[in-house]
Amino acid sequence: MHLIGMVSWMAGLFYLVRIMVNHAEALSGDQSLRKAFAAQYNKMEWKAWKVIIVPAVVLTWSFGTTMLFLQPVWLEQPWMHAKLFFLGGLTFYTWYCKKHIQLLEKESIKHTHVYYRALNEVPTVLMVAIIFLAVFKSNINWIYLAIGLLLFSGLIFSAVKKVARKINQQNKP
Repeated sequence: MHLIGMVSWMAGLFYLVRIMVNHAEALSGDQSLRKAFAAQYNKMEWKAWKVIIVPAVVLTWSFGTTMLFLQPVWLEQPWMHAKLFFLGGLTFYTWYCKKHIQLLEKESIKHTHVYYRALNEVPTVLMVAIIFLAVFKSNINWIYLAIGLLLFSGLIFSAVKKVARKINQQNKP
């Protein structure tokens, strides 16, 4: 159940932030269509939040806490401390996304779709770290994990920049 919650949580986050990309594009688009698109995207964002993300977060944390209660020795291990650190980051990111739903709803956002494209990659990096720690546990090589995450993050964000440049070139008159 913990894994089902985690997979649902990640799916919900990827879906939510992809909607935010479209929402940000709609806010910078044609005024005649802006209001209708923005309203629809905001409705979709709140549904993703309430129907997918919140239940998935509760499921993940509930069953994760239950596992720690059943295996308290894990709380003494460095890999679990690191996993909980990254999980804290993912939880913070999730609530940060909720704040962006509210900002997009008020149309008081200063970010472009490119920002949201980059934001959509953050949970991928956190997920990779969490999964590697959960799978390899005490056998993890901390240096390889750190270097791997840095390289992986660099690769992802350079791809986002490349896509953003391509989109900007297409939008030039």
